[in-house]
Amino acid sequence: MPRDPRYDILFEPVEIGPVTARNRFYQVPHCNGMGFRWPRSMAAMRAMKAEGGWAVVCTEECEIHPTSDLSGFALMRLWDDSDLPTHELMVEGVHAHGALAGIQLVHNGLSSPNRMSRLAPLGPSPMVIKDIDPIQARAMDKSDIRDLRRWHREAALRAKRAGYDIVYVYAAHDMTLLMHFLLSRYNQRTDEYGGSLKNRVRLIREILEETKEAVGDTCAVAFRFAVHEVGGDLAYDGEGREVVDMLAELPDLWDVNVSAWEDDSLTSRFGPQGSQEDFVAFVKQITTKPVVGVGRFTSPDAMVSQIRRGVLDLIGAARPSIADPFLPRKIEEGRIEDIRECIGCNICTTADYLAVPMRCTQNPTMGEEWRRGWHPERIPAAGSDDAVLVVGAGPAGLECALALADRGYRVTLAEARAELGGRVLLESRLPGLAEWRRVIDHRLYRLSQKANVETYPASRLSADDILDFGFPRVVLATGARWRADAVGRANRLPIPIADDATMISPDAILTGAPLDGLAPKSRLLVYDDDLYYLAGVIAEKLVADGHEVVFATPAPEVSPWTHGTLEQAKIQARLLTLGIDVRCARSLAAVANGAATLACVYTGARESLAIDAVVPVTARLPNDALHQALTARADDLARAGIRSVTAIGDCHAPATIAAAVHAGHLYARQLDAPDPGPIGFRRENDWGIGAARNTAANGS
Repeated sequence: MPRDPRYDILFEPVEIGPVTARNRFYQVPHCNGMGFRWPRSMAAMRAMKAEGGWAVVCTEECEIHPTSDLSGFALMRLWDDSDLPTHELMVEGVHAHGALAGIQLVHNGLSSPNRMSRLAPLGPSPMVIKDIDPIQARAMDKSDIRDLRRWHREAALRAKRAGYDIVYVYAAHDMTLLMHFLLSRYNQRTDEYGGSLKNRVRLIREILEETKEAVGDTCAVAFRFAVHEVGGDLAYDGEGREVVDMLAELPDLWDVNVSAWEDDSLTSRFGPQGSQEDFVAFVKQITTKPVVGVGRFTSPDAMVSQIRRGVLDLIGAARPSIADPFLPRKIEEGRIEDIRECIGCNICTTADYLAVPMRCTQNPTMGEEWRRGWHPERIPAAGSDDAVLVVGAGPAGLECALALADRGYRVTLAEARAELGGRVLLESRLPGLAEWRRVIDHRLYRLSQKANVETYPASRLSADDILDFGFPRVVLATGARWRADAVGRANRLPIPIADDATMISPDAILTGAPLDGLAPKSRLLVYDDDLYYLAGVIAEKLVADGHEVVFATPAPEVSPWTHGTLEQAKIQARLLTLGIDVRCARSLAAVANGAATLACVYTGARESLAIDAVVPVTARLPNDALHQALTARADDLARAGIRSVTAIGDCHAPATIAAAVHAGHLYARQLDAPDPGPIGFRRENDWGIGAARNTAANGS
């Protein structure tokens, strides 16, 4: 289809200093868990964005020196020339598809524990570092400042040699040395680099000027700047604006956002698309240089509005480019209905904390571009004429059916419930999770366009039914159910629960089932041993329903796994703001009628709470009865012509929604495909090994 003329403005070229972006789609720097550790994977992921139509594709943070060592995270490095091959690999892949390559140079100052280099951290003033390591940063003297400027200049020159088109100066997210110099809570100097705002901006100005002098003839120089701190010292209508006034025409590009990272990459639970506009809109009123900003934009109409109203010149994206690397191309080709919209769950950011290849709930091919050879828009044709029955239309079943249909298989999708979507359908009805329904909507729309797919809702199948149908391939995606006995991490075995105690399964709340015997304003204990998002959301819903809630968890804080999704502090703050009685480091020891016993996880000391019911959010059991019933009848399967029965997703091993989607896609890719080997994907253990062996053999 031709492009809708309403979106023509998004495909206008934009001059950025000496280079030109072919359109207004700009993948801003973002972490990915690969970096220098898995360079081929990283480069293939970035190249995929360029192929998908992004005009600019940037790196993640790139350390410029061993005093900015972020070991423990898999980012980028440009300490010396030995790092160049990784960068050249990425640049080559990005340029191959006609996009500009950008590099975000950084020194992380007080955010750098230097765990590998073991060098003393650097800061504007002597103080404890921002991480929990028991070390402090030393105050930089004038010689250190000259060194920093030299390191940044040398890194910029290496970036130019690697072929980058845009070189960043970075003062944002409360995590870079330049921002630490800017903020008075870190910068307590009394020389020309401290005190007044002009002095605190001095180092930023010097590095911007020197970067332009070093590489500005062929490379654009971008300044990534947090114009506002949520709850911090820097305000968009205060010093943030003054900094833009001071430096307005110095960089070739302003990349603006809010700080800290958890406020920049706000989840959909805590903020809508375009939530930064009020903070960044002023920048274009001050500078004539192009401005890029983010807002988890997935709607082309919202993007056009940002441009036409003079908020931004370029549509910045990290998470939307992860969910759909081909978002620009789909808009250009008039296929906006095919866009996989980011749901704002931030499963992608967990990869940075875990230092593993990034994953995405919406896009199961993310992080698999090199190691499995997966492409988000292309999939091999079917390897046989086998028809496939997929039982269960949750996230695993929907993705499996869609990917199989894309390959050309004849697919029948059966779902026991009247409405398709599984756990995502139920969870998306909870407070703050409405956008998660996009996981269902995208797949249902695309399945509706497939002539080779038949869908049967309200169709619960038995083992006999499946044997009677005789599909050669049977995939079971029948999900999982929450336990109601409080068994989980803290309690590996059942605890004493009185027969007349009221235990409410999370499934009862998710499905809206009547809570028999529960008074309208009951006192409920939500016990969280799942440690992710669901217990907090359920607690929030129960308060909205008029109940009094006590929230207990064996963890030392609420929802600890959500540190990786950048939500933990916001979740705990919300529960406290709602008046929920939060009790951490407490395991559930026993439940009686009208009372629950909590035990301190450290001392074992017990306390009794008067409660009306307990909602244990602890663990799930796979709904694998159908799988067991079928696999126990091998002879019947053979007579029915059923060649394989495979459990996928939560009915195989309960996990995240992203894991379920990936499992569905993995099955579809591997059906009738060549054996991928015992590991199933390529590894990068050979990167640089040959050169190292040669060096050792030569005694160098």
